[in-house]
Amino acid sequence: MLRHSVLLIFSTLLLLVIHTFMGSSGWGYQHLGDAAAVILFDIRLPRAVLAMLNGIALGVAGAVLQVIFRNPLAEPGITGVAGGSALAIVVVLYSGLSLPISGALPLIGMFGGLVSLAALWLIAGRHTSGLRLILAGVAVASFSGALLSLVLNLAPNPFAYLEWSLWLLGSVANRGWEQVYLLLPSMAVAFALLYWQRHFIRAHIFDPQTLASLGFRQNWSLWWVLAGVTLLVSASVVTAGVISFIGLLAPHLARLLGEHRPPQLMLLSGLGGGALLLLIDAVVKLIPTTVELQLGVVAAFIGAPWLVILLMRQTR
Repeated sequence: MLRHSVLLIFSTLLLLVIHTFMGSSGWGYQHLGDAAAVILFDIRLPRAVLAMLNGIALGVAGAVLQVIFRNPLAEPGITGVAGGSALAIVVVLYSGLSLPISGALPLIGMFGGLVSLAALWLIAGRHTSGLRLILAGVAVASFSGALLSLVLNLAPNPFAYLEWSLWLLGSVANRGWEQVYLLLPSMAVAFALLYWQRHFIRAHIFDPQTLASLGFRQNWSLWWVLAGVTLLVSASVVTAGVISFIGLLAPHLARLLGEHRPPQLMLLSGLGGGALLLLIDAVVKLIPTTVELQLGVVAAFIGAPWLVILLMRQTR
């Protein structure tokens, strides 16, 4: 596990450096003079750091959901958490109750994510494994998407509609240190909550009957864990929009490395998620298009086939 962690840390840092120096003009910034420092440290570096942090947040969130739901297909997008967070944030921005850069936005997104999780729990009941959870998540995500479409349709002007639509597709382009500073406190609080409940998360290696006999206040612990997950997802949605499938791909990358224990799985999923999102955003920058592709679109192109493969494996 230590060897894999070191390898992923090295890969993530290497991708961070490559991503930062990789621009439309290649690696040569010397001819730009003093502007090179502005490009590197005020444009390139915050974008790379934001992509890495979002990947870490989504990777850990996906790993936790898969562990506590005992379902390898659980993911923030599929379970409706991301859609609920996005809906709450768009409604608040639409009503003018908050500015786009506000410390309250992650908490608002967290509330939307918790409402989506409550709806998922009501629909799926205690059957949190197999097809029932996926269908319930699709229902919640679809309803959130329908409400989002309604809010966008009622946008006060075409510019607001275009801005919200592009934001919902997910991107770290044209972001600055403000978004990084908005994301970091939310991640710190979420990781503190997950660390506090680490014994409860680790106990999910046992079957539900054994877990119930270990003395945990299960409902209490579960909701604290879900609060941490929704805070991670909502902070990601606030700073980069909705980026699907990273929370699905990163834990499976950790499993491909041979790790299945919950704490180690979460650690490797976070590192893998950061590396994955850096790599995908680097691909976005390299694709020669007149308008830069949205990060969430490219992630979905990669993640959707992998989801089909996992579903086929589960069926067999």
